[in-house]
Amino acid sequence: MLLTKIFRRMTEKRCFIKMKHIWTVDRTVKSPYDDVFVPESTITEHVWQNLDKWSEKTAVICGVTDRKYTYLQLYKQSRIFGASLRKKFKVKDGDVVAVMLPNCPEYPTVVLGILTAGGAVTTINPLYTVYEVQRQISSSEAKIIVTNPELVNLMKEVLKQIKLNIPVIAIDIDERRPEETVSFKELINDSHVDTDILKEVKRSADDTSLLLYSSGTTGLPKAVELTNRNIVANCEQQNGDECKKFNDTTETHQDITLAYLPMFHSYGLSVITIHKLSVGLKLVTLPKFQPDTFITTLEKHKFGLVYVAPPTVLFLASSPLVKSKHFEKLQNVLTGAAPLPQADVERFLSKMDHEVNFGQVYGCTEAGPVVTITPHGCKDYSTVGLALPNSELRIVDNEMNNVGPNELGELLIKGPNVMKGYKNNPQANSQVFADGWLKSGDLAKIDEYGYVTIADRLKELIKVNAYQVPPAELESVIREHPAVFDAAVVGVPDEKTGEKPKAFVVLNKDSKASQKDIMDYVSERVAPYKRLKEVQFLDVIPKNPSGKILRRVLVEN
Repeated sequence: MLLTKIFRRMTEKRCFIKMKHIWTVDRTVKSPYDDVFVPESTITEHVWQNLDKWSEKTAVICGVTDRKYTYLQLYKQSRIFGASLRKKFKVKDGDVVAVMLPNCPEYPTVVLGILTAGGAVTTINPLYTVYEVQRQISSSEAKIIVTNPELVNLMKEVLKQIKLNIPVIAIDIDERRPEETVSFKELINDSHVDTDILKEVKRSADDTSLLLYSSGTTGLPKAVELTNRNIVANCEQQNGDECKKFNDTTETHQDITLAYLPMFHSYGLSVITIHKLSVGLKLVTLPKFQPDTFITTLEKHKFGLVYVAPPTVLFLASSPLVKSKHFEKLQNVLTGAAPLPQADVERFLSKMDHEVNFGQVYGCTEAGPVVTITPHGCKDYSTVGLALPNSELRIVDNEMNNVGPNELGELLIKGPNVMKGYKNNPQANSQVFADGWLKSGDLAKIDEYGYVTIADRLKELIKVNAYQVPPAELESVIREHPAVFDAAVVGVPDEKTGEKPKAFVVLNKDSKASQKDIMDYVSERVAPYKRLKEVQFLDVIPKNPSGKILRRVLVEN
């Protein structure tokens, strides 16, 4: 009877995997997939291990300009760049280099070059303001900055504000090099640099390679230390036969994937860039989502695999300009960040004239980032799928007790992809780790077959489209306004963006400020997607006895 129920459930989902014990006696959930081998290697060793198989194939191409590099060119340029960092800028093992760029074909060269030099990479959102960038440059202790010419003036202001004098390398491939910057073009074309200096690099699988910023379950952005092993493991976890969403690269075939999701984010950097380069795919970059350019790129490049944010799915489903011809070779579509209604997914898939696998992934920066993925053929679009190989999950109640199948609680994660920790932040680490398990801050349930459904966020992050907006960050900015005594920020529903930030503000006695004053003040200091859309003045911010803001009370206000 039990096997009959399992088969019926799996038939409904159309997800055929080996049946094995998912739940253990202590109510933890094992991945249903066989473990994969995780090599003791660095990211660069992993990316280049099969270079000989696809050295002449295109590694990355710009969807706008068609500027492109083969795998061999990418390998050589990243080594020259790495050697230059080591020789000319005295980069040492573990030194942090900041990268503030939109998606472009040079992004992989920069990242892999920094890692080749023995450095660690911290990525910065190119939409950030001076206020936001200076905090990340300071806390990451970056030794060099790589950016594009349009952002050089902003970066100069950042360095002036924090009284720091470090080199700025400008990506001047198609543009004139700004004054007081170093030419990236000259660095990667320096055929005289001695790459033997790279023999000095001594980096292991346990060393931090990426320093990405995340707000975690709450609070201001924190520096997530991801080791080489974390990223390599997450790559291999996605290579398991049941999890693989791409075809192998051969002499006669190469899958093409779209890289429009930002490379400064763990999803775009780890999943789309590093992982796909490690298996020989062709990446087509777009600096940002623009409908016309996006559609043109879909038509020109016959993608086999695309990763999309939920708003993009809605656009593709509703735009009359998007036709079946745009998806001729498409086999797999993956989305994350937020759930999509079944009707919207089906409307999107109705534009295909062949079978396409549509699935969700779930993850977080702290987990490398992928935690779960939906198997091939799964038609249940409410689930984010099954745990990746080599990983375990738990659902716990408020007392940290494990709960059973289909019971709601906080999702906890364990696996080789889970971060080393937050840099220089023992308090945050004590809050996010529980006996070696990573607390996700998300309310979820896992059914008897291991399928995970994310029910809600325990964390306080506001989701504006696919972007995460931490309330604490906005509250900190608002409180710096001379007229403000106290402030709280919550997310409220918005038809266009899913959620929008709303501020509740208490003014100082005898001070005056309008809603517009507060909104303008914040707008000057944060990226566009973080800007306040609403301000309400209160006499007092509701808090519990320990001083924690009662956000639920504010949401119901």
